[in-house]
Amino acid sequence: DVQLVESGGGVVQPGGSLRLACGVHGFSLDEHAIAWFRQAPGQGREAVACISSSATRTYYYVASVKDRFTFSSDSAKNTVYLQMNNVRPEDTAVYYCAAAYFLCNEYENAMNYWGKGALVNVSS
Repeated sequence: DVQLVESGGGVVQPGGSLRLACGVHGFSLDEHAIAWFRQAPGQGREAVACISSSATRTYYYVASVKDRFTFSSDSAKNTVYLQMNNVRPEDTAVYYCAAAYFLCNEYENAMNYWGKGALVNVSS
């Protein structure tokens, strides 16, 4: 079965750090790009970042995260990570990982598989 399982969400204070993980089951990171999307309360889902198949390129779609978030991949563990540093209250959202064949894409409709999401709450 194909599954994406997010972990690492929780409550973090502004300025703190958090690392999200997305475990991939049933397919290879060599053939799929993995993206992180997020959905803040009362808002639509937006693409945050994407790492292409075989981790050849990384894209950050939200300007405010480019200097704070880092996307990495561990093919041996079939897991990708989103390191979130200096978090802000506006980063509060449910974070989803999603997979598409080979190429990164910031559009939801282009994703083939989705995880169930992990809540990140930035609050003092």
